[in-house]
Amino acid sequence: MATENNSDSVRDRLIRAALECFLADEYHKVSTRLVAEKANTNISMIRYYFGNKQGLYEEMIRETLNPMLSVLDGPMLASVTGFKDFLRLYYDTMTAKPEFPKLILKIIALNHGPGRRFIQQLLERGRTKGTRRVSDLKDQGQISSTVDPDILRLAFVSLAMTPILLKDIFEEQMGRPMDTAFLDSLAEFNGHLFLAGLAPGNSQEPRDQ
Repeated sequence: MATENNSDSVRDRLIRAALECFLADEYHKVSTRLVAEKANTNISMIRYYFGNKQGLYEEMIRETLNPMLSVLDGPMLASVTGFKDFLRLYYDTMTAKPEFPKLILKIIALNHGPGRRFIQQLLERGRTKGTRRVSDLKDQGQISSTVDPDILRLAFVSLAMTPILLKDIFEEQMGRPMDTAFLDSLAEFNGHLFLAGLAPGNSQEPRDQ
């Protein structure tokens, strides 16, 4: 076993090692011994910090998603201009962990690992917070009173996840990398789309047939 890097906490190293292991293989094939070895520590530390493998698995997911969920309680989305910054945060977070969105889809669609209900609980927490934010923006007159918070949420998820999930294909088709400059421009463009689509006066009410 390699010498432990004391500049990082054991807990942080276990979280990073777990993400690497669970992204690389099926949940049931990943042993706590393997995770501990990659983190340069021992299995007892998994029990100490997380209880067991499932506890570690859930904390790995929570810590990856929390930067986005915590935004819903902060100042970033106090204005519709914050959607651009929120998208940029998502691109940054997922670029650092490019396989993570695929893991989330495997959990939800294929019931991969024990985390389906846990992921649904996290997403529902995000939905509740997001709905409250939309209501605040409506009350302040920043967005149209007809905006459906669920439609807005799905639109955001689509614009956020698709570039990351299909990054390799898009880069091959475009013949250029989706690097920091490209993702900055993408976040800026998508932010303008939100500004235009959410502006007061842009009614989403169904037309009479």
